[in-house]
Amino acid sequence: MVDDLLALPKKIGRPILAAWNAKEDLLDLLTLARTHPDRSVIADRLFRFYDRCAASGLPELERLATTVETWWPEIPAFLRTGITNAGSEGTNRVIKTVARDAYGFRNPESQRLRTRCATTRRSRGCLNPA
Repeated sequence: MVDDLLALPKKIGRPILAAWNAKEDLLDLLTLARTHPDRSVIADRLFRFYDRCAASGLPELERLATTVETWWPEIPAFLRTGITNAGSEGTNRVIKTVARDAYGFRNPESQRLRTRCATTRRSRGCLNPA
């Protein structure tokens, strides 16, 4: 893949390769979750990610690095515990989708019931509710 990207014109191949490498660096950092990593390992991987983003000169990667910096207090908590809010975010997305689909219905009780039905475990395919 690297050779294919480098064979493309520089304006196309190099930015794609830089973005792919930065993504891989970020994934390398996030794979430390639940492994009780040393602070030095975290710092090394974070530096490698930031360095790659800065060296790329791509505004999208600079924005990604800024986002990681903004969320940095939460990221080490995830790395230590492995706990995320993905479940609640998924439920909120379903609720918003159902509400959008029900736009125009006049009965708030019906909309509430539709939302409740869409977010129950059984409707999501879970046979044994926990």
